[in-house]
Amino acid sequence: MSWSIGFNTKHNQDIGYGVPAICDHPACNTEINRGLSYLCGDNPTGQGEHGCSLHFCTEHITLTETEEGHVQLCECCLNDKPEFEPKPDTAEWISWKLTDDSWQQWREENPEEVQQMRAAAQ
Repeated sequence: MSWSIGFNTKHNQDIGYGVPAICDHPACNTEINRGLSYLCGDNPTGQGEHGCSLHFCTEHITLTETEEGHVQLCECCLNDKPEFEPKPDTAEWISWKLTDDSWQQWREENPEEVQQMRAAAQ
């Protein structure tokens, strides 16, 4: 099984190492991807017991130990504070979804989302 592309229902966003992104820390603009290497928590789909399932650069995520083992957590989750707001998709990712042949079926099945993405990209 590949973690290249998936979906996070909690944050309503595409995830995976194939999805370019920006660190979700509000003061950071480091380019990352939404893969497991940058995940806060123990479940990338947002259904985990630990973490917020947002994605952070190595400067804004800490490996910590839980009763179940080690997990990466952001500063909010480490300090039991409200989570950060997820950053929007990058222009690169939006363009890919709107133009690449591999996303044609998705575009056909989601015309309202496509229209919203095109409007936001202008």
